Amino acid sequence: MFFLEAYAVPGQAAFAGMAAVLGLLVGSFLNVVIHRLPIMMLRDSANFVALERGEALPHTGRYDLWLPHSACPHCQTPLPAHHKVPLLSWLLLGGRCAQCKAPIGWRYPAVEVLTAALFALVAWRFGAGLTGLAVMSCTALLVALAFIDAETMLLPDDLTLPLLWLGLLVNINHRIAPLHDAVLGAMAGYGVLWLIFWIFKLITGKDGLGYGDFKLMAALGAWLGWQALPLVLLLASAMGAVLGLTMLLAGRHQRGQAIPFGPSLAIAGLLALLLGTHWLSLGIYDY
Repeated sequence: MFFLEAYAVPGQAAFAGMAAVLGLLVGSFLNVVIHRLPIMMLRDSANFVALERGEALPHTGRYDLWLPHSACPHCQTPLPAHHKVPLLSWLLLGGRCAQCKAPIGWRYPAVEVLTAALFALVAWRFGAGLTGLAVMSCTALLVALAFIDAETMLLPDDLTLPLLWLGLLVNINHRIAPLHDAVLGAMAGYGVLWLIFWIFKLITGKDGLGYGDFKLMAALGAWLGWQALPLVLLLASAMGAVLGLTMLLAGRHQRGQAIPFGPSLAIAGLLALLLGTHWLSLGIYDY
C-alpha cells in the first residue's frame, strides 16, 4: 500500500506538469479568443445593421480566430513562429515587439501562466480521465469569459452556451453533480439573476446585470448543481463589491459606473469546481 501511494504521487505530479504545459498552449490560444471574439461580434453587428438598411457592408474581409495571422497591434508586423512560443517569447523579447519595440500587454503572459496553473490544479484534483479533461475545458472557457468581460463588458454566447451544454453533458453520468440537479442548476442559475435584474431595475430604473451574466450563472449551475449556487453567488457578490471599492479608492472607477460581474462569477465557479463540496460545506455531493 505504501509503495502504491508513493508511486501515485510522482505520477500525479508528472501529469500535473504535462497539464501545465498544455495550459500554456491553450492560454496562448485564449489570448487570441479574448482579443478577437469581441471584434468579430462588433463586425457582425455592424454588417447586420448595414444589411438591414440596404447599405454596403462595412466589413467584408475575413476576420476570425485563424485569419489574419497574428501581428503586432502597433506596427502590424506579422509575428514569426518563434515569437509565438507561450510565455518564453514574451520573456526573451523583454515584453516588447521585436520590430517597433512597443510594449506587449501584460495580459498575454498573465493568461498563459494563469491557464497553466489552473490546468495543473485541475489535473491534480481530477486526474487524467474524462472528468479532468472536461473540467480543463470548463476552466479555459471561464478564463476567456472573465478576461473578455473585464475588458469589454461582454459575455459572448459563443462561449457561455457551449459551457452550459458541456456542463449538462458531463453530468449525464454524475461526474460533478447528478443530472437532475445540474438541470435544475441551469434553470435556477439563469432565473435567480433574471429575478435580481428585474427587481433592481424596477427599484432604480437601471440595469444592474447583463443577460450574459444570467447565461454564465446558468452554465455554472449546469456544472455544479443547484445546491452550489447560493454560495457561488454570495462569493461572487463579495468579490465584486471588493473589486468595485478597490477601483473606486484607486481612482479607476466612477461612482455609478458599471462593473463587470463575469470575472467574479468565473472565479467563484472555479473555486467551487476545484475545492468541491468540502469548500461548499453542504455535504450533498462528494466529488
